[in-house]
Amino acid sequence: MKHLALTTLLLLGTASMLRAQQVLPLYKGNIPDSKPSEVKETSITLANGGVRISNVVQPTLTVFLAPADKATGTAVIICPGGGYARLSIDHEGYNVAKRLNEMGVTAFVLKYRLPNDQSQPDKTTAPLLDAQQAIRMVREQATAFRVNPNRIGLMGFSAGGHLASTAGTHFAHPVNSKAGATSVRPDFLMLLYPVVSFSDSLAHAGSRDNLLGKNASAAQLHLYSNELRVTAQTPPTFLVHAQDDKTVPVLNSLVFYQALTHHKVPAEMHLYPKGGHGFGLHNQTTQDDWTERLRNWLAANGWLSR
Repeated sequence: MKHLALTTLLLLGTASMLRAQQVLPLYKGNIPDSKPSEVKETSITLANGGVRISNVVQPTLTVFLAPADKATGTAVIICPGGGYARLSIDHEGYNVAKRLNEMGVTAFVLKYRLPNDQSQPDKTTAPLLDAQQAIRMVREQATAFRVNPNRIGLMGFSAGGHLASTAGTHFAHPVNSKAGATSVRPDFLMLLYPVVSFSDSLAHAGSRDNLLGKNASAAQLHLYSNELRVTAQTPPTFLVHAQDDKTVPVLNSLVFYQALTHHKVPAEMHLYPKGGHGFGLHNQTTQDDWTERLRNWLAANGWLSR
């Protein structure tokens, strides 16, 4: 009987894990801004166990349901970084989702399409199409996910922070105008060492070139410099960055915070003197835990109330 009970518990645990990590296609039927190609998704595992995905053709959402006894009804969609060339899907995706679950937040890791001329007629819009569709999907299926459709946040790391800040500033005119009337405005933003600006002095050149190409027009650079797109309707924002970030200058966060302040959008920013770029959940140079600062911010805004 003890063996049977143990087996039952293991099966229940496995079922719960499978449910928590359900992978859902982002679109039903045809994927917008896609064309037939020989592009195939690739995944590599690094020596440290990290997983990097590139050449995404079929975008998905991986669902991490908050435990029933902790669930707050708040949802966060996570956009991993990788310079618009790859996705750090575990380091800035799955691991973060599990941390959010501990706060009672249901998390969705977005495997979004990376800009690719071979598989997309317009590579500049494919990532934003996917981010907006993720918000639309979670909002429309809020009952099934047991979340509040008015408490859906978007989190992005590095280039994923550029995607999140684009979604947070370009929602008034969705790129897929045929997708229906459901709002694609995130209710709040969380940007971690984000690419924000495509100006020459601030841009992460790799992210900019991968999204817009090396010969982007001045109009395109302006359109995707998101500090220039902030309005009073931009969602409340939480920012984290390290001063010694040599990949994405800390000024990206500072100019976005300045624009939010100018438009009287509530914002909270945490800057560390050290930490470099891409530290994920743990900035090894400090005992401070930015996820606890995030928890406090979420609670202060009522997003952790049940």
